[in-house]
Amino acid sequence: MIDLSTDYLGMKLRTPLVPSASPLSQEIGSIRRLEDAGASAVVLYSLFEEQLRQEMLELDHHLSAATESFAESLSFFPHASEFRLGPEGYLEHIRKAKEAVQIPIIASLNGATVSGWAKFAKEIEQAGADALECNIYYIPTDPDLKAADVEQTYIDIVWAVKSAVSIPVAVKISPFFSNLANMAKRLDEAGADGLVLFNRFYQPDIDLDELEIRPNVLLSTPQALRLPLTWIGILYGRVQASLAATSGVHDPEDVIKLLMVGANVTMLCSSLLRNGINHLRHMERGMVDWMERHEYESVRQMQGSMSQQRCPDPSAFERAQYMRAVKSLQHLLVRGA
Repeated sequence: MIDLSTDYLGMKLRTPLVPSASPLSQEIGSIRRLEDAGASAVVLYSLFEEQLRQEMLELDHHLSAATESFAESLSFFPHASEFRLGPEGYLEHIRKAKEAVQIPIIASLNGATVSGWAKFAKEIEQAGADALECNIYYIPTDPDLKAADVEQTYIDIVWAVKSAVSIPVAVKISPFFSNLANMAKRLDEAGADGLVLFNRFYQPDIDLDELEIRPNVLLSTPQALRLPLTWIGILYGRVQASLAATSGVHDPEDVIKLLMVGANVTMLCSSLLRNGINHLRHMERGMVDWMERHEYESVRQMQGSMSQQRCPDPSAFERAQYMRAVKSLQHLLVRGA
């Protein structure tokens, strides 16, 4: 019997297959279907920092009714109708999800500043969430803002949230740091129980007919796997935090590769949106088939076996790999000449 169990954020999960934050978790019925299809935990869709600000602005507005003190400032933020659920609705959604399924429910907060996070993190814990994922979506555009100040914002958020709750806290970050290994170490030391690698920035597009900047959501492709695979392989054994891989997880082989470099869990979004919730069954069956063919008895047996610390050629994760890749292209050119 193949043992697919893994540990993530101090929780024992049946398999490493965890649906990440997406519209699939907006309905309780969908969360039930995810559990039935084999999800070992579910990350709820994100509550945005702007929603928390909107709530505070509306409270101020009602407390100063008829003064029009906030008429202009209110227009700077998204209207409540643009969000599916406000803060109170999100807390109720957590409660209902916990009642509906047996698997862990991981809440998700998406923001870039410290204000409001700690207070609402506590309310999320009280609503029954098993863990919290802090999705720090931060795009600095001020040329006078120093990199050290940007990094400190991440650390301050983790400190604030960890001081407010006792449930595990994971941090979802981007790869855009001058020294990601150092940043991972600092987040680990600040108390992050897990690192989710990586956040995907959704760059806008231009509508050439309307001459407007438009959002353009592109689902991930299998090629996106390489980035989390590289950095999880480098970080494995160097941080205490759990390591979650997200982006590019489409097939059972993707899951196997990420486990081998040291991932505790592999998170799925685009593959489920493309193929449906039952794709989880295909992923699990494929994992079992591969492990049986290659005589692996458990996920733990393979975890980290191909990380930088344990693989036969550690230099493959660093500059040496770049030189080999360039040389392989040169060989292709020679052959094609």
